[in-house]
Amino acid sequence: MTNDLHSTTIIGATEATLSEEHQDSTLVYDIRQSRYLNITGRCTLRCQFCPKHNGSKQVHQYELSLEKQVKPNDIIPLLGDVKDFDEYVFCGYGEPTLNLNTLIAVATLIKAKGGKTRLNTDGLGNLFHRRNILPELASCIDSLSISLNADTEAAYIEHCKPKLKGAYDALLDFIELAPKYIPQVQVSAINGLEQVNIEQCREIVEQRGCEFKQRELDIVG
Repeated sequence: MTNDLHSTTIIGATEATLSEEHQDSTLVYDIRQSRYLNITGRCTLRCQFCPKHNGSKQVHQYELSLEKQVKPNDIIPLLGDVKDFDEYVFCGYGEPTLNLNTLIAVATLIKAKGGKTRLNTDGLGNLFHRRNILPELASCIDSLSISLNADTEAAYIEHCKPKLKGAYDALLDFIELAPKYIPQVQVSAINGLEQVNIEQCREIVEQRGCEFKQRELDIVG
């Protein structure tokens, strides 16, 4: 799930350059001075607070659901001029690292053109791919925003419903490893979830050398 779904301008991906399977999807949308890239609908979590698990895959009237994985050639024509944006953010209602090849290919191109890149992630990329993907991300991602959302494994399982065994420990390992590869790492948790101690979340994050961001339940953006 995206951390920043409060859009000011959204671009529907209906241009003739796109393949037919994505013509009714929104692949690119703008929030403030950033361009967001929606590259997958797949996710390793089933978060109970995520709008897509509560009957909506929309931002305003724009649809973010995707029927198929997005390829680099679907996104590249929609990037625009990197000088027009503070950063490009890989973020949607899916987990971008599940479409790793597209993520790296598009981010590498953005960097080559002088743009900045951010990845919003659930931090389970290493667990899913069964290897450390951070060295690959380091070559093309400037900053990470990682969702923690719980200070205990029990609360994480309750609220985030991970599909992979060992997800919480893998997430903590990813948070600890991330600053060794990526210059800016921010980790967030949502204040207001039952049985979640937000100050303990802060401590977990700061002990691992990352910046903590507190979010509020039901406030998206």
